[in-house]
Amino acid sequence: MNILFFGPNGSGKGTQGSVLKEKFNIAHIESGAIFRENIQGNTELGKQAKTFIDKGELVPDDITIPMILDRLQKDDCKNGWLLDGFPRNKVQAEKLDESLKSSGITLDIVVEILLDREIAKNRIMGRRLCVQDNNHPNNIFIDVIKPNGDLCRVCGSELKSRADDQDEGAINKRHGIYYDATEGTLASAYYFKSQAEKSSLPRYMTLEGKNSVKEVSDELLSKL
Repeated sequence: MNILFFGPNGSGKGTQGSVLKEKFNIAHIESGAIFRENIQGNTELGKQAKTFIDKGELVPDDITIPMILDRLQKDDCKNGWLLDGFPRNKVQAEKLDESLKSSGITLDIVVEILLDREIAKNRIMGRRLCVQDNNHPNNIFIDVIKPNGDLCRVCGSELKSRADDQDEGAINKRHGIYYDATEGTLASAYYFKSQAEKSSLPRYMTLEGKNSVKEVSDELLSKL
């Protein structure tokens, strides 16, 4: 089962990816990790990517997509994979689709988590980290996991917030790219949606992201 995953920051996309990884024993691949692996491994593509990154420029698609294809063909992807974080615009979606087909790799399912932009921002800015255990869920904007004042709802320890979670400008910039249905990430998702309407593959499914983590997981698993 090969899956492409779309969802804005704050939608719980990473959490749901972990659910699928465990349930189906498939590789959960994040595009950022692919860059790091190639650069740290000093691969030829990694060297080329680094020259652009060092100049603060975007890595061209003709470097990024071969990296992704190489990653999707490694041994841990034999049972399937879930790709998260790419493509980010319609052109990348078209190129990725063409490259997958040319390589004989089938894209089975595209998942989009639906979430209102303001809710997504609040979820990010409302996250609080327990100093004893970061896995204790605390969020001032989600009633079911709202902390006990300034203390962890699970163990009562002190809570902290990540600086980047409180950078509203940066969050708005990332969400601006994602929610752009003309040129941004949603445009790439809708490209695959249009492909699904023409053919049996890929299947395109949406999930209601405002629900609880368990409810989203249950919906995801029931639709697969």
